[in-house]
Amino acid sequence: MQRSVASVMNQTRGAHAPRRAAGIGSALCAAAFALLGTAAHGAQPQYGGILKVALEGDPLCVDPQQPGNNTALNIGRQITDSLTDQDPETGNIVPWLATSWKSEDDNRRFTFVLRDGATFADGSPLDADAVKANFDGIVKMGARASLASTYLAGLDRIDTPDPRTVVIVFKQPNAQFLQATSTMSMGLLSKATLAKSYEERCQGQVVGSGPFTLTSFVHNQAAKLQRRDDYGWPSSLAAHKDKAYLEGIEFRIIPESGVRNGSLLSRQVDVSTSVQPQDEKVLLAQGFPILARSNPGLVYSFFPNESLPLWASPAVRRAIVKGINRPELQAILSRYQRAATSVLAKTTPSYVDQSQALAYDPKGAAKLLEDDGWVLGKDGIREKNGERLTVRLEYWQAVTFLELVQQQLREIGVDLQLKKSVIGQVNAQRDTGKMPLQFYNLTRADPDILRTVFLASGRNVNFRQPAEVDEVLAKSAAAQDPAERRALIARAAELLVADGHAIPLVELATVGATGKHVHGLHYDASSRLQFYDTWLQK
Repeated sequence: MQRSVASVMNQTRGAHAPRRAAGIGSALCAAAFALLGTAAHGAQPQYGGILKVALEGDPLCVDPQQPGNNTALNIGRQITDSLTDQDPETGNIVPWLATSWKSEDDNRRFTFVLRDGATFADGSPLDADAVKANFDGIVKMGARASLASTYLAGLDRIDTPDPRTVVIVFKQPNAQFLQATSTMSMGLLSKATLAKSYEERCQGQVVGSGPFTLTSFVHNQAAKLQRRDDYGWPSSLAAHKDKAYLEGIEFRIIPESGVRNGSLLSRQVDVSTSVQPQDEKVLLAQGFPILARSNPGLVYSFFPNESLPLWASPAVRRAIVKGINRPELQAILSRYQRAATSVLAKTTPSYVDQSQALAYDPKGAAKLLEDDGWVLGKDGIREKNGERLTVRLEYWQAVTFLELVQQQLREIGVDLQLKKSVIGQVNAQRDTGKMPLQFYNLTRADPDILRTVFLASGRNVNFRQPAEVDEVLAKSAAAQDPAERRALIARAAELLVADGHAIPLVELATVGATGKHVHGLHYDASSRLQFYDTWLQK
């Protein structure tokens, strides 16, 4: 049995305690300290002010339990609390709405004790029945809750023996569930919100228990939040304990990076949540604090569709793993991003360096392809039985490194054809099951993201048949001992790369910037912004 004890509450941070950036390097540490350290001349936090925040795109859906992009999640985190929180430095799970918990029966049974006095913004109590209604609602939502529903997969029942106690029972061991309770995808909403249609919730009819309430949301324009003056139940990681310092937050949709940057420089906005590499030097030269953190979870990778003839051959998949010169990509990345060193980002608990398996080896790649019958054609592209070695990729992300990957693969005789599209079209193509190659990253501060994405009986991103890696992933979900779980995750990551089920490319970092008068803004363990401790120096 594992139990969170009262001593965990002592992990609460001091108001100006420095934070260590995890695995990003000295430049990132300095940038993080610039925002999270003591304000100039020892100024103390001040209440008041409206923080103006520039978002790079439309949030689309502001219900945190439904799928959302980072713009939506940065809004949703401010209005939604979770049962637990996760320390971004250590990965430890710490108290929030639950003051303590225990796991029993090989991670099948979880008991949470709720704190007293927490309420939703509509005045309704945040009690055991509300928690049960939320989690039952997520299961009912199914695929529409694309992440949260996977966290609750195999749910047997939820018991509420008293208003402060919630008992969640699974049919199978579920080691990832405790971390799942810290995510925004399982943030808690009022029962009145749960009674709304999913579309109404997406469009802004959401009420949580967080320090802010959503007062308006207009697509492609703005979202406005107002402080709850009666709030007093923050995460144990918070630097203060009563209402938020900010009077409100105004999120403005500014798609053009140059306009966002200019707005920050001219103080028309206080925070830019998305800083492009070309703007970093300008901001740093003028002394604007940069806030950056690697996104935990699955790095930007290629995922071959192994149900198609081309990718059924392990040789082609393995050759592409070897044919990409990842260190060379660094020259065109943000100074805060990194070439992938694993299928998992460095900020993910249980990360293990796989640099050796991802080493650039064009000769080895060529031999794999030649042994598989792919011979060089006159134009440098390999052929086999009259078929060119052509790989088609349709993608929507604003990335700059794919063209360089394209050049690198051409050197080993692979014709990577790129088609930039829109997210809706890419997702529609993906849902047909016929997309030859997928490309994305997925954020989660728990290595179980591998099981979520790759398990043959689950999402099965590769459309492949069961293999050894599935047994390893299943065992990792049941492992009680942390060391055993780490070893299983390391083995799963090794198999995924060795067999070319995942072709890691770049470890994404979220890069933002603030005015010099903004203090206390930081990323949570999922690299999403947390505004509760943020304040404006007047």
